[in-house]
Amino acid sequence: MASLRHEFYETDEKLTISIFDRGADPAQVSITFEPRKISYVNGEKTLSLEPLKGRIDPERCDFTVGKVKVELRLVKMAQGRWGGITGDAPDPLQTAPIGPTTSPAVAEARAKPKKNWEELTTKILTSEKEVTIDEDPNVGGDSTVNSFFQKIFGDADENAKRAMMKSFQESGGTTLSTNWEEVSKGTVEVKPPAGSEWKKWN
Repeated sequence: MASLRHEFYETDEKLTISIFDRGADPAQVSITFEPRKISYVNGEKTLSLEPLKGRIDPERCDFTVGKVKVELRLVKMAQGRWGGITGDAPDPLQTAPIGPTTSPAVAEARAKPKKNWEELTTKILTSEKEVTIDEDPNVGGDSTVNSFFQKIFGDADENAKRAMMKSFQESGGTTLSTNWEEVSKGTVEVKPPAGSEWKKWN
């Protein structure tokens, strides 16, 4: 049985182990995560690390098989640096005093419930006041905008109606004016929106 070279780096939350096993076949690699032990097997090559310096959460640990190395990501049950992978260092979860001696900050952090973001979003959306067409003519999309222009046209006098029709037709729908004095002086110029180019279709 051949042993494998390995190294590690860590953060307060995770410990990452690189096992140098060039050309490892993902189908042949078998890794077992236990609270204080890791076992790696790839054919004749094995690596067993125990006891780990701290406790890990086997359910949240994972690994990836690369061309040169296999990388194991261990999620620590208690935050903090281990300074190594294995050893007889006391497990912070086993030696930590249980009961009222736990610091209030730690107890509060553990007891804090998770936020239900779905419920929070629904609450915000339902509490928002509906905007009326009078407050914002764009609130209902194209159909509301069209009804807004119909209302303007319906409430306008004859000169304003003529100005609206002439300006809209001559500008290719890019201008809408209610000022007949200005519109009656000549052809209404095409004014496409910024960044657009006007093209006449034959």
